[in-house]
Amino acid sequence: MDPQTQDAIPAQSPFALFGEWFEAARVSESNDPEAVALATATPEGAPSVRMVLLKDWGPDGFVFYTNGHSRKGGELHDNPQAAMLFHWKSLRRQIRIEGVVSEVSGEQADAYFASRGRDSQIGAHASDQSAPLGSRGEFLARIARTGARYLVGKVPRPEHWTGFRLAPAAIEFWLDRPFRLHERRRFVRSLDGGWTSSLLYP
Repeated sequence: MDPQTQDAIPAQSPFALFGEWFEAARVSESNDPEAVALATATPEGAPSVRMVLLKDWGPDGFVFYTNGHSRKGGELHDNPQAAMLFHWKSLRRQIRIEGVVSEVSGEQADAYFASRGRDSQIGAHASDQSAPLGSRGEFLARIARTGARYLVGKVPRPEHWTGFRLAPAAIEFWLDRPFRLHERRRFVRSLDGGWTSSLLYP
């Protein structure tokens, strides 16, 4: 049988398939295989997108952390819907994820914040993410003052620094094929919590 006529993206559990592709990316991607583009929107529908790092995932969703006072944090609170896109060039694969976003528990945010390096913890306190900044020197001076404040002991998690979980309603896998005759399979969550899937034209 011609390999071009065979489905290379199986109709299995989308989470099992994500796990296989993610592990392959960990091997093949030299920089940040967990990097993912996160798209959010205002209540009026004005979109914005940026890269974040996936920190946890499972059947309940895909987790990342950020400053809740940032632009993305504000948009997620006001319009808790988002989309993610993983693009692994070394594998010539993409995964798109769409769904509703909710904040992780304070305990989960505390645990992840405690696992970060001390400089990153201090940076989370010092940065008013997305707010206007007069100069780089102003930011570095603020980091120095924050570091002096937490010279000894544990650095507590700022109340506004938190995590979000995107619970997927749809997951789409994209695989490069010759001559741009790519393969796409879209999984959609049904009302009973199961998944249906179908191939899409590229």
